[in-house]
Amino acid sequence: MCYHTTQKKSKEELAERFKVDLNDELDISGDLFNGFTFPKTPVISSKNKTKMELFQWGLIPNWSKEKSIQQYTLNAKIETLDEKPSFKNCIQQRCLILADGFMEWQWLDKKGKAKQQFHISLPNHDAFAFAGIWSEWVDNKTGEIIQTYSMVTTEANKLMSEIHNTKKRMPIILTPQNEQDWLNGKNYKDFANCDLDLKAVKINEILTLF
Repeated sequence: MCYHTTQKKSKEELAERFKVDLNDELDISGDLFNGFTFPKTPVISSKNKTKMELFQWGLIPNWSKEKSIQQYTLNAKIETLDEKPSFKNCIQQRCLILADGFMEWQWLDKKGKAKQQFHISLPNHDAFAFAGIWSEWVDNKTGEIIQTYSMVTTEANKLMSEIHNTKKRMPIILTPQNEQDWLNGKNYKDFANCDLDLKAVKINEILTLF
């Protein structure tokens, strides 16, 4: 699964790449995002396809009473989107999660006590979009409206099977040609097993996840 992403591009670069309006007030500062801190990261949603916004990682279904569900909704398996209560009502609420890479750890022993960290990106380090689904949730205590998302994952391709060698999953990285298809609600099953040309760089050997 994917819980750590990178995004080093400027908002001007992202606006140009994804052909959306540039919002001078939008703060997309960040570098490495840890999903378990539920950060706000740049997305383009089906609600407003010409605007780059900040949504919080960790989908909160509109029926949920608590935010704590986020720790279980960072990723959504494409094979079971229509089965899981947290996701099945959001299948047509699509978003592009903007990034330039993600982190994954390869187990070097059977118990995972030793791991090798990898940074995965496109060969030229260009910005790209993960496939996501989103939800709008109202905090009954404060009245705050919170927009959240989950990253959709699929079976790992050959490269990612060697890196993510335990669960053998990977996020769905959309091509420039199918980003709008995803955003416009094309059958989600057509996006399973996407196989882009990815580059993996070893970072360092670590004993535990940070």
